[in-house]
Amino acid sequence: MKQIITDRRALHRIPELDRELDRTMAYLLGALKGLRCRVFAPIPNSLCAFFDNGCNSAIAFRCGCDGLPVHERSFLPYASQHPGQMHACGHDGHMAMLLELARRMENVRVSRNVLLIFQPAEETTGGARDICKSGVFEKYNVEAVFGMHLWPDLPLGTIASRAGAMMSRSCEVTLRFTGRSCSAACSDEGVDALRAAVEFYRRATEMIAAGPSDPPRLLHFGHMESLGPCNVVSDSARLEGTLRAFDDESFLGTLDALERIAAAVNAQTGCKIELETSMGYPALVNPPELCARVREAGVQFVDLEQPVMVTEDFSWYQRHLPGLFFLLGIGPCPALQAEDFNFDETALETGADFLESIALKYRA
Repeated sequence: MKQIITDRRALHRIPELDRELDRTMAYLLGALKGLRCRVFAPIPNSLCAFFDNGCNSAIAFRCGCDGLPVHERSFLPYASQHPGQMHACGHDGHMAMLLELARRMENVRVSRNVLLIFQPAEETTGGARDICKSGVFEKYNVEAVFGMHLWPDLPLGTIASRAGAMMSRSCEVTLRFTGRSCSAACSDEGVDALRAAVEFYRRATEMIAAGPSDPPRLLHFGHMESLGPCNVVSDSARLEGTLRAFDDESFLGTLDALERIAAAVNAQTGCKIELETSMGYPALVNPPELCARVREAGVQFVDLEQPVMVTEDFSWYQRHLPGLFFLLGIGPCPALQAEDFNFDETALETGADFLESIALKYRA
C-alpha cells in the first residue's frame, strides 16, 4: 500500500474536533520526523514544516486537520475510533497529500522555499485567521499560498478552480423573539412571539425570492423553536439560519434588509426582536493574476463554471496574501459531511502530483 493511503487511513481512524488535535498532531510530527524541514507550531494544535531551499521568499501549501461531530457509519476497516467524531469532509486526505508533498520536497530543490501548514479549526472557528495573525507569513516571506479540497461533484482526478469568486461569504443568523404570555383563551392580552417569528420568516424568505438572482445569495432558516403548552400564547421564540453571498455588497445589503424586516415585524406585533450574526468566513476569491501566473507556468487545471455556495476559511489567507484554491475530483461517492463518506483513494496521488507541480513550476 502506498504511504499516502497509509497516512490517510491512519488519520481517518483518529478524527478530532476544532482545536483539540493532540493525536492528529502527534501523528503528523511522527510522519515529518527526519525530513529536512524545520517543524514548529505557529499557534496551538497546528504544525508548519519549512523547507529552506536557500531562497529569499517562499510559497505555502495548507490543509485543514479537524474532523466533524459526525458518528461514522461507513463500516470500513479503518473507520473512526472516536465515537461521534469523523473525517467526513476529507481532511484526512488533505493531510495525507501534504505529508506526501513533504516527502517529495525532501529530494528536490525548487525556486522558492516551501512552507507546509497543517491548520486546526477549519470546520469551526476559522483557524486560518489565527495562522495569519501569528506572523508566520511575514517571518518566512511567503508570497503566495495554495490549498485544495476533495470534491465529489467532479470526475475522479479532475482538478478545477476559477478566477474570481469561488466560494461564498457566510454567517449564522439568529433571531430571538420576546413577547408576553397569556392563556390562548384571552390571546389579545398577550404578545405572541411564535406568530412574530413566523411573520419574520415569511417576509424574509419572500424578500430573497423576489430579489435579483445575480449575484446569487442564499438565506436559509433550518431551526425554529418556541417552547410552551399548546394552549398558551408563546412569550419566546428562536429562529436560526445561514446567510451566504459571493460579494460583500449583496451580503451586507441582505443583513440590512433583515434588520428592516425585524423593525417592521416589531411595529406590527409589539414583539421584541433581537438579531445576531456570527463572524463567519469571507468569500473565497481567487486573484485572477495569480490564477493566470500558475497557468502560464504550465500547471494544468480546468475552469469551474460556477462558484459554489459553500464556505472555506482559506478565504482568510486570501485577505492576507495572494492565495489560490483548487478542488480535486473524487467522482461519485457519498456527500461531504455524510456519516458514510468515503472516496477513491487513487485521487490522493493525483492531488499530490498537482501540488508538487506548483512547487516545481511556480514563478513570481
